[in-house]
Amino acid sequence: MLKNLVRVLRRGGKRNPSLEEERLLAQLDLNRLPRHVAIIMDGNGRWAQKRGLPRTYGHRAGVESLRDTVRTCAELGIGYLTVYAFSTENWKRPRDEVDVLMNLLVEYLHKEIEELCANNIRLHPIGRIQELPSHARKALDMAVSRTRNNQKMVLNLALNYGGRIELVDAVRSIVTEALAGKLSPEQIDESTVSSHLYTAGQPDPDLLIRPSGDYRVSNFLLWQLSYTEFWMTTVMWPDFRRVHLLQALVDFQRRERRFGGLIRGEQRCSGTEF
Repeated sequence: MLKNLVRVLRRGGKRNPSLEEERLLAQLDLNRLPRHVAIIMDGNGRWAQKRGLPRTYGHRAGVESLRDTVRTCAELGIGYLTVYAFSTENWKRPRDEVDVLMNLLVEYLHKEIEELCANNIRLHPIGRIQELPSHARKALDMAVSRTRNNQKMVLNLALNYGGRIELVDAVRSIVTEALAGKLSPEQIDESTVSSHLYTAGQPDPDLLIRPSGDYRVSNFLLWQLSYTEFWMTTVMWPDFRRVHLLQALVDFQRRERRFGGLIRGEQRCSGTEF
């Protein structure tokens, strides 16, 4: 199993696994990988400031982390990867920083489109994409069109995204259908809401990775994270590499996921259970 995993990563990556990566790979069960991994790509600005650099340098450095993570997830066979790239709140940042982020998005899409296609990855932007600058929308349209038929992995790129805004948009869509007589109030349930989210048709994330040492979801996938396992690290996003992803996956596989119930053989405690 280890040899097969190492061979997979050698085929997909530009470097061989380190000894620590091979140790982690030896613990990984390919049959129990999360179907959907979500990542809050945080810490770019702080990473740059600690080095006496402009915040924009951190965003550029974070692109390499995204490239390494996307490639590794695809090669391991993870079906869905959602990355938080630009939130609805990020418009409050200085104009030059926002411009750099939009330009980096365009640059990333044009540089990575061939590898996305070679790795059979489909790009799916989520958020209020129509409010992005025209050059960003044009690059996204190109990438979506080029990767439309890819089937190995879905890369959800959260742009101008907010969890509350997503729920507002879902409610508006449901109300529109109800007013048109296509849906009655009695028919609205959890599956109805899920089917109107940006991630409709996809499984909810099994694992959320949060770099940079913060302990909050930051308005990210508020509905979808109901039973997601969280993995936190103090590593800033620009320093996040394959070894950290493997650490998260190994830790995920050590956990018992109850989804509000009991695992097999678990004894009930006396008194009220929560």
